[in-house]
Amino acid sequence: MATQDEIKFLNAPKLGEQKKKYCRFKKMGIKYIDYKDPDFLLRFVNEQGKLLPRRITGNSLKYQRKVSQAVKKARHLALLPYVTDLLK
Repeated sequence: MATQDEIKFLNAPKLGEQKKKYCRFKKMGIKYIDYKDPDFLLRFVNEQGKLLPRRITGNSLKYQRKVSQAVKKARHLALLPYVTDLLK
C-alpha cells in the first residue's frame, strides 16, 4: 500500500476550502432586475435554458424569485429561448 510520501499530486488538493457564496444583488446594491437585458439573464441559465438553482448561483431567496420572474418574462417576449441545445 502507498504511503503519504509516495502519493504525488499535480495540484495540491484543497481540503475544506470552499469559496463563500454571496448574493451579488445585495453586494452590488441592485434593486431592479431588467427582463429586457438577455445578456445579464444568461448568467442565471444553463446551456439547455434551465434556471440555475440558488445553491449554485448564491442568490438570496428574494432576488432568486426576481430573477426567475425576469427570465420568464424574457422567454414570453422571445428574448430568451424556452429550450435549446447549446445556448452559451
